[in-house]
Amino acid sequence: MPATGPRPPLMTILAVDFGSTFTKAAVLADDGTVLRTASTPTTGTQGRGDILDGYRSLRTTLEVGEDAVVRACSSAGGGLRLAVVGYERSVTAQAGHRVGLSAGAKVVHVAAGELTTSDVAAVRAARPDLVLLVGGTDGGNGTVLLHNAARLAKSALGGHGSRAVPVVVAGNVDVRDEVAATLATTDRPTVLADNVLPQIGVIAPESARAAIREAFLRHVIGGKGLSRDPAFAAMVEAATPDVVLRGVEVLASVAGGGDVMVVDIGGATTDVYSCLTPEGEDAGLRKDVVAPLWHARTVEGDLGMRWNAEHVVEAAKSEHLLGTVPDADALRAYAARVHERPGSLPVDDDERGLDLELARLAALVAVRRHARPAQPTESPRPLANVTALVGSGGVLRHGGRAARDHVLGAVLADHAGGWKVPRAARAGVDTAYLLFAAGLLAADERTHELARAVAAQITP
Repeated sequence: MPATGPRPPLMTILAVDFGSTFTKAAVLADDGTVLRTASTPTTGTQGRGDILDGYRSLRTTLEVGEDAVVRACSSAGGGLRLAVVGYERSVTAQAGHRVGLSAGAKVVHVAAGELTTSDVAAVRAARPDLVLLVGGTDGGNGTVLLHNAARLAKSALGGHGSRAVPVVVAGNVDVRDEVAATLATTDRPTVLADNVLPQIGVIAPESARAAIREAFLRHVIGGKGLSRDPAFAAMVEAATPDVVLRGVEVLASVAGGGDVMVVDIGGATTDVYSCLTPEGEDAGLRKDVVAPLWHARTVEGDLGMRWNAEHVVEAAKSEHLLGTVPDADALRAYAARVHERPGSLPVDDDERGLDLELARLAALVAVRRHARPAQPTESPRPLANVTALVGSGGVLRHGGRAARDHVLGAVLADHAGGWKVPRAARAGVDTAYLLFAAGLLAADERTHELARAVAAQITP
């Protein structure tokens, strides 16, 4: 007879996101049930101890046992700062820029053509954690790629006793070995990938995205001085935005097959993710020199609820959106106050209303930028078939239905924004902050179905 009795204790999974401001965690059962969630200010930054101090505090708060399986990502210490060096700005440099964003990086500099001494100085001044070196289609021109490899090999990137900045090579594969040998002459850390632009009109991000992830884990995450304990570097699997994009991909797979867009409104940036299925002309034609990424992320570094609050107001003015604000002067004053005190929270109904106005404007401007073509010769992102619009960020997670309707409703009604708004989209909020957890679980085939179960709880 089969054994009877109570179900064995559930295996628990602790998903952790070490953020620049807050460390968030979710305790999950092995059937996808969310047992508990919590967050705490991130330690280990700005001289505040070790990053694992906050993590250990969260474990205690969440009553997590030693047998829990831990999955973690990180954007602490400023996340992953990436410089892209390409052949020409409108082609391979642009392709590299898109791939860098999809890999969870903040692109801090883009250089194109044969690097000069001043060009290398500009790359160094951007303080990248990583350089993505691209250039040429497969079998095409390799001269510029080889020249730039030589320049980077001899450069002082990460010099003066600091960690050497690694290079991910994702250009013309015909000269890849020679590029690697050139970088090796000065022991520059190097990770090789397939070409991000193997032929005109084709963009191939996955190999470079994986290489960026590998370089982040091997060379970057342990070098930010966030922890003296090697357990931190061993725990982190990827950069948080990379993981979130994977979570959005899982969400799209459980959302009835429709297209999905996510707007994440943070204190420093507003990120927009979209997972689209091309159809008709978009699916069959290579109209653009650099083909679009159908699973994509854009980062608006000037649009943040705190660190860049004043820039949100200025960007809204440029988009002719301030006329929709009930009291623009009050909003300007509020933006100036929270910019000076990034850790501040609204204290009354008036401030909560102004906070929602900042969020609405940040979301509108960020989605417009995400939707519009990057270059005049390119096509806009086809978002009309989006069936699920999901909001994330503290202002939405804690603001309830009124915040969802005010912010996401404005995005869905942005008919004057110069992009085709979704024809029939449901709006919802990732209130438990589970997208990152779904992304972490999806990286492992053994927990991919669990990732789907977690993502299904987010679907609007």
